[in-house]
Amino acid sequence: MANDLILKSHDLLVGPSRAPARAMLKAVGFTDDDLSKPLVGVANTWIEVMPCNYHLRRLSERVKAGIRAAGGTPIEYNTIAVSDGISMGTEGMKASLISREVIADSIELVARGHLFDAVVALSGCDKTIPGTVMALARLNLPSVMLYGGSIMPGKFQGHDVTIQDVFEAVGKHASGHMSNAELKDLEDHACPGPGACGGQFTANTMAIAFEFLGISPMGRNGVPAMDQQKDGVAFECGKMVMELIKQNVRPKQIITRKSLENSIAAVATTGGSTNAVLHLLAVAREMGIKLDIDDFDKINRKVPLLADLKPGGRFTAADLYAAGGTTLVAKRLLDAGILHGNQPTVTGLTIGEEAKKAIETRDQQVLRPLSSPIKPTGGMVILKGNLAPEGCVVKVAGHSMMKFQGPARVYNREEDAFGAVKSGQIKAGDVVVIRYEGPSGGPGMREMLGVTAAIVGAGLGDSVALLTDGRFSGATHGLMAGHVAPEAVRGGPIAAIRNGDRITFDIAKRRLDVNLTQKEISARLKKVKQPALRYTSGVMAKYARHVSSASEGAVTS
Repeated sequence: MANDLILKSHDLLVGPSRAPARAMLKAVGFTDDDLSKPLVGVANTWIEVMPCNYHLRRLSERVKAGIRAAGGTPIEYNTIAVSDGISMGTEGMKASLISREVIADSIELVARGHLFDAVVALSGCDKTIPGTVMALARLNLPSVMLYGGSIMPGKFQGHDVTIQDVFEAVGKHASGHMSNAELKDLEDHACPGPGACGGQFTANTMAIAFEFLGISPMGRNGVPAMDQQKDGVAFECGKMVMELIKQNVRPKQIITRKSLENSIAAVATTGGSTNAVLHLLAVAREMGIKLDIDDFDKINRKVPLLADLKPGGRFTAADLYAAGGTTLVAKRLLDAGILHGNQPTVTGLTIGEEAKKAIETRDQQVLRPLSSPIKPTGGMVILKGNLAPEGCVVKVAGHSMMKFQGPARVYNREEDAFGAVKSGQIKAGDVVVIRYEGPSGGPGMREMLGVTAAIVGAGLGDSVALLTDGRFSGATHGLMAGHVAPEAVRGGPIAAIRNGDRITFDIAKRRLDVNLTQKEISARLKKVKQPALRYTSGVMAKYARHVSSASEGAVTS
């Protein structure tokens, strides 16, 4: 087969002048036969610090076996990962979004440096998923991205729980509604083994988004991490990338404006994470496809919310898999006339053809029929106004508040806001404002799950709103506006807010406003004294200098 293909690796390995390269590869066990075949990079995000990626070594072995079985030579390499859940609420969380760029850069560099002919990327935790796909988009080699799969739910006091319950338990404990022993019991049982966080949080949101994008095989990302079928899926992906080499199918043929619209629709109908806005904007940029933040709202208006998934609903990703999986989601959108069914995927079938293979489990309650949606429109909206001229993102799955007005309680750091919640300073009717946590100001745009979960845990989830130039975890629910742009450190109006200012969320009108004139906002901004830079050297400082607005995907250039 290799003799019939024009392979990048020929420039690395073929001819007398390439003897030194061949000699070095033979030193680690490759044979002449191995080096005559297509070289397929297996980009692994395995790391020992978290359950999300902990099992990827096992899956990579199966991917490599599939590549070998189909006539290729796999070469595994690793990149970094940062656990959102573990670092949440600490200075370490600032590394999370930055890691997306490092993951993309490192996967791209190794593949370019060694002239690989194709890549299979393995992802797990939140930023590894878009990071891998951004790299595949840049490389434009025959490629597949496989997500390691969701963790199974834990058991606590006779019911299913996820890491979301632990974060919210912190607020319950602080407000005296949970004992030390109960908190410890929940902590010990919430995460029963490997796999990414179990609700429709960011990891599972991006996993389904990239199946609908076509770069991951439909239905396979949704197989839970420790399900016995996951090894077979990994083997299949190894064989699949070899077929993509033969057919010369590349990401530019798969990732299109229409497939991005399919991804957004999948996020909207499943009540997915607001982080999808950042990540899909970033992928579109890598592909040179025009996509802006307003497109998310336009598509959301057309798509019904069908999935009853945590954090706003009752079920986990494993439940969705048991109900019929992501293929069933595709079938619903196809039947609704929303899905662009003619878009190609890495399986060789169009997404419409994949959708028609859906098998719905009898009496399942996870995914509603089109005739009975949870809401007539999708799970997230884009607001603009005098506080967010470039926009902000609000997740509306899981709550029914369409309008909220209250006095601002302003904090310049996440830790200060969290302390105010814990000490009972936040009251019903307040609007919590957390600023200087944006892509550049943080730097790194921390997620605010610690704060939002504490608000819910304290019993204020339906009576307090929050806005920030930072991000929210996919596990966040309640009236929370994230990605407020421009961010405070770059002169955004959020920097002008003072304690007591009246702030209004109007979901129906897609507005986020403070009760100030533009003249007053401008006058206040002229007097703002920006805080000192937290980092003046290293990767954090470099990122702060080069990162774009959240409304553009928080990408570096």
